[in-house]
Amino acid sequence: MLKSSQTSIFVALFGLLLTMPLAHAQDRRASTLAGKSTVYAPNGAIATSHPLASTAGLAVLQEGGNAIDAAVTAAVVLNLVEPHASGIGGDMFAILWSAEEQKLIGLNASGRAGSLMTREELLRRGYDSVPLRGAEPITVPGALSGWVALLERHGTISLARAFAPAIQLAKNGFPVSPIIAKQWAAEVEILKQDVGASATFLIDGERAPREGEWYRNPDFARSLQMIVDQGPEVFYGGELGAQIVNRVKALGGFLTLDDLKNHRAEWVEPVSVPFREYRLWELPPNGQGIAALEMLRILEPYDFEGMGHNSAQYLHHLIEAKKIAFADLAQYVGDPDYMTVSTADMLADIFIESRREKLNPNLAASHQEPGEIVTGGDTIYLSAADQFGNMISFINSIYQEFGSGVVVPGTGFVLQDRGAGFTLEEGLANTLAPGKRPFHTIIPPFVTRASSDGSQEPWLSYGIMGGSMQPQAHVQVLLNIVVFGMDLQEALDAPRFRHQSGARVALEAPISTEVRAALTSMGHTIVDESRVSFGGAQAVMRLERGWAAASDPRKDGMAVAH
Repeated sequence: MLKSSQTSIFVALFGLLLTMPLAHAQDRRASTLAGKSTVYAPNGAIATSHPLASTAGLAVLQEGGNAIDAAVTAAVVLNLVEPHASGIGGDMFAILWSAEEQKLIGLNASGRAGSLMTREELLRRGYDSVPLRGAEPITVPGALSGWVALLERHGTISLARAFAPAIQLAKNGFPVSPIIAKQWAAEVEILKQDVGASATFLIDGERAPREGEWYRNPDFARSLQMIVDQGPEVFYGGELGAQIVNRVKALGGFLTLDDLKNHRAEWVEPVSVPFREYRLWELPPNGQGIAALEMLRILEPYDFEGMGHNSAQYLHHLIEAKKIAFADLAQYVGDPDYMTVSTADMLADIFIESRREKLNPNLAASHQEPGEIVTGGDTIYLSAADQFGNMISFINSIYQEFGSGVVVPGTGFVLQDRGAGFTLEEGLANTLAPGKRPFHTIIPPFVTRASSDGSQEPWLSYGIMGGSMQPQAHVQVLLNIVVFGMDLQEALDAPRFRHQSGARVALEAPISTEVRAALTSMGHTIVDESRVSFGGAQAVMRLERGWAAASDPRKDGMAVAH
């Protein structure tokens, strides 16, 4: 276990004061620049969506810990300071570059449907889709298994050290940041519907904490300490797990203690596609990462430099590629044990060429059918890198804001509603079944580039939270850097589009009236962007010597380094 020092704590806190972002009045980018610049450093860096998580991770790096240690430490703090978005009651995924093994490694720590969760039972209860809230959509929480797996295989610190900052903050409290305060306040009515959620997350059971108001969660501190003292088994089948199962059952949910006992995080091989001298990597299904890969392959031949960044023609091509990829996503992707096609099938030249033919360069499609295979959404994201050369792309989520809205009294954390990701339509890869992993929106991308000897070397660990925004933003941010030469912070700051459904698309405020009019003339329906989330990105880039890092102005977070 590493020892902390007064010096490292002072440096971390001093860095916090120097780089604290300005308060955001709204959870969307204003039409002016955010005023941040890319962070550069010689040894290591971490970018998260909250300053307290960033500085907790930085302290670990300064003590000699690695990127994996820092990421897990920051993730546990984010569970506390962004309780509506992430945590131990949810799932997580990661792609990491192991400097020791000189390779990319993927981790799928998503949970499965309870053994009592059946399509027939939900239909009997009168549903035509899996409900978004309450106990019924709760699936096995996989995040803790992922944190533990990362530390055991690739970390250097103990679980006690990783949990320590969150435990202390939960006991002593912290002032709530502006964007989180706004998002928290929007979910008050959901929280009031559950006695545990109301007691844990509302002031006097009535309102959310306001911006700058102190918030404590001693129940969460006790849950974390119980896991430190008794091991993760207390959650996966022990006392804490029994509390979860009993409460979920009493509320009409489908988990059993054996469902928790049988859960395992899974190491997986990332998949990739080339783009110029780079490769974009995503995790294989049950996530939506393959949509970003399909989009990039469809878009590869086009002259985007000639079109110009965020021109009408440029945005049109990206929007239409997204529609095509998402049609295939809905048809074919789910738990890989139930898929009838492979990721290789969906990325094969013959399939991509057939899909590219569906992209009309001058007219928006109101609907795209899935292609014919030829065989042969709330979240936190963080990125970290260390002095040893390790990098990690890390994402953790409880799905909707405050997930299921269910908090087991006395535990201090909300349970995810990831079961809502299933469909009740028969015959699809993502059709609900007991013990099945649901389709996942959360995806951690990674980019490598060709080295002088032709091998791939780690280059960019980045990600964007925000449901279906993620694949389309992965592509937008990557093209900002690779095609248009933006630096890391500029690439995150740049205005984005978010395609919703049909011809409906939202554009961030800085995109001009002329571009909006041109897109409208091509058949796109431009919707009011004021209520649309365009995601929140974090990124760390490897330089020839040292690191660059950036944090999205759409969130309360920051990039810090040493």
